[in-house]
Amino acid sequence: MKFFVFLAVTLSSGLAFAGLTVNSPVAGTAVASPTHVSATVSSTLPITGIIVYLDNTAIYNLQNQSVVDTYLWMTRGWHNLVINAWDSSGALFQKGMWIDATSQGALGKIEDLPGWQWCSQLLNGSVCAAGLGDAVSWMAPWQTTPSLDGSSAEFFIGGSTGYSNALWWKSIGGGNKVSHFQYDFWIYVNDPTLPQSLEFDMNQSFGGHRWVFGTQCDFKDSGKWDLWDSVSGKWQPSAVPCHQFAAKMWTHVVWNFQRVGTSVYYSSLQLNGVTIPVNVFWGYQANYPDDDINVAFQMDGDYQQDPYNVWLDKVTVRAW
Repeated sequence: MKFFVFLAVTLSSGLAFAGLTVNSPVAGTAVASPTHVSATVSSTLPITGIIVYLDNTAIYNLQNQSVVDTYLWMTRGWHNLVINAWDSSGALFQKGMWIDATSQGALGKIEDLPGWQWCSQLLNGSVCAAGLGDAVSWMAPWQTTPSLDGSSAEFFIGGSTGYSNALWWKSIGGGNKVSHFQYDFWIYVNDPTLPQSLEFDMNQSFGGHRWVFGTQCDFKDSGKWDLWDSVSGKWQPSAVPCHQFAAKMWTHVVWNFQRVGTSVYYSSLQLNGVTIPVNVFWGYQANYPDDDINVAFQMDGDYQQDPYNVWLDKVTVRAW
């Protein structure tokens, strides 16, 4: 018999109103992976931190925010989920539960989810999208044309400095239990002669390290699908050619990755239904502070920073 434990501890330190409310998932229930985690922390003092633990491992953390709205990726079976939160007095608010992951599925329509972020050359003083300058960029979700299912996301890049880039990314939760990933999306390019390259990434981080599954179709330099090597901090051309995508047509890209110990494994690429073996291992990025799983898309400008637009649709991640 499985005994369910629902732990609720509130140390108020004299607070008039404080608490942690978990809206999803419900303790003791069957859930799918990924499962939506929704919680709110209330206090008369500022909330300084929230950490989500899965099976005694920190897999998602927030600072100076009072709302958890994320996804949790798990293997099948019973898991212990605990949420800890603190306010500025040091008071701890904690709730825990057992949940049963009965199936492993996918997170789709990621281009429609709120909370996409972006950067250009630098972010908070550190290198982000690299390049030679700051690009101009914007994202417009819920586009009906062009679209495969009635709702795509449009991305634009421009600017005045050649070889400037724009990196867009979306956090899709956390978890250290999954190690196989499939990044599946459709892309539409108005004029494929304009991008210097287009980059598509997935990242998993936990325990102080990050596994970067970085790929870019390098149209104007190597002419290959380049793969990111976190140890050297450089792009390494693969043996797989990458030609310009067809103009004003949807191109279907599916990347298959795997986390293997301290290595990232680029397994295979599916391009418009054709599977291409890749079979490349690179090392992980050590000493990385955040806990997260995210997808990223980067547009690179050419030598004269020709402006261009692209659309993403049916962006889906499967993990197990």
